[in-house]
Amino acid sequence: MRMRPTLSWTPTEDLPPGTPDPAPVVDALSAGGVLVLSGAGISTESGIPDYRGEGGSLSRHTPMTYQDFTGSAAARRRYWARSHLGWRTFGRALPNAGHRAVAAFGRHGLLSGVITQNVDGLHQAAGSEDVVELHGSLGRVVCLSCGAFSPRRELARRLEEANAGFAPVAAGINPDGDADLTDDQVGDFRVVPCAVCGGILKPDVVFFGEAVPPQRVEHCRRLVREAASLLVLGSSLTVMSGFRFVRQAAEAGKPVLIVNRDPTRGDRHALARVALPLGTALTTVAGLLDVPVDGGAMP
Repeated sequence: MRMRPTLSWTPTEDLPPGTPDPAPVVDALSAGGVLVLSGAGISTESGIPDYRGEGGSLSRHTPMTYQDFTGSAAARRRYWARSHLGWRTFGRALPNAGHRAVAAFGRHGLLSGVITQNVDGLHQAAGSEDVVELHGSLGRVVCLSCGAFSPRRELARRLEEANAGFAPVAAGINPDGDADLTDDQVGDFRVVPCAVCGGILKPDVVFFGEAVPPQRVEHCRRLVREAASLLVLGSSLTVMSGFRFVRQAAEAGKPVLIVNRDPTRGDRHALARVALPLGTALTTVAGLLDVPVDGGAMP
């Protein structure tokens, strides 16, 4: 078994959280066994907005909750009208330099795994393998009655047929693929049922107010236990679903590194927070490690 070198960097007053110096991330990746935890910030350079960063969508948008979706046919109509329109943009997003760098680190054996809080599938499109989608994927749809899964592109086709000419202009697109539409713009949008049993269709994502499946959480906890260090990319760590893994790593004495332009909830647990744009930071790190970053696979 190849022995991994220990991290040579330790925090000092000269390199506090918020540093522009990517050296701690280079050090961690050089040691290997890095588990990546990514958030919405890694996808902003692909045209998908963040929730809580500067100009984040939570300042103007309240995401759909599980309780509203399951409890109201009108809420489901609003959701699917907005999401159907948003998917036209969301589904065309391409991986950016940050996604491609993470995939390159994986190909070169520097990572132990990737956990993403994102539902956009861009890590996989860039070539990363065995990505754990903590909050699910907008690329899949599940029936709440029979449990059947189907591709989102198939649902998009059915919704297009049921709502010919539906093309309102949205005020913006949100990180969950939801477009900003007024009730007048939603109008009498028609929702289609499950093609198998006629039940209610839901995107295979964890809505606000819905719990991450316990087996998925345990899988992620195991990845943290097996990792040498944790590298957080583009997450504010505001919600517990991701923050708990930072706390787990810190409590186990594993180095935690964060790349995020803004302060995060996890800063106090981190050796350092590198305050640079993700694409810039990770491309620089890849160059310092002599890891080529190619164009990645297209979605």
